[in-house]
Amino acid sequence: MSYHSDLTRTSMALDRGTLDALTDLAKRWGTSKAEVIRRSVRKAKEAADRESLQPAPLEALDWLQNGGGLTLNEAAEFREVVQAERRAKRYWWEA
Repeated sequence: MSYHSDLTRTSMALDRGTLDALTDLAKRWGTSKAEVIRRSVRKAKEAADRESLQPAPLEALDWLQNGGGLTLNEAAEFREVVQAERRAKRYWWEA
């Protein structure tokens, strides 16, 4: 838990459900409602930052179609390993 000397007081309007949830979390976590809000905002900010670093779906597809960071030799070696594993796996009905 971190206490900052540069805290700023603010007010906000919360609906009954949100306020009840805030009160419940404060009791469960053994902390103040303000600390619940600080932790929650920090967690939401971290998640948003991680999300913003992820490529868009089409960018990810382009990356994969361009080798996914593998060199041609690495890709060929990987392909050989996978093909060998598939050839080695035989089911009872294929005998």
